[in-house]
Amino acid sequence: MELIIIMPDKNIFEGEVEKVALPGGAGEFQVLHSHAPLVSTLVKGNIRYGEGKNAQILPIEKGLVEVFENRITVLLTSPANPANPAKN
Repeated sequence: MELIIIMPDKNIFEGEVEKVALPGGAGEFQVLHSHAPLVSTLVKGNIRYGEGKNAQILPIEKGLVEVFENRITVLLTSPANPANPAKN
């Protein structure tokens, strides 16, 4: 799947991932390959993507996510620290 994480003024991440965990308004949820299309708000929490040595955690304040045809597009209004995602 392709994951794209962007803000109005810059791209934070773009690449292939196996799964993504997102902090939705109704609780955390995971997106895996062939996930049904969806649009959701994101709340304060962590976006987790990648696995093993490549696992990344990106703290966020809020945003939106769209999932469609194995592409996950995350639009952030305010990440906690976009320049330095924490490694798991």
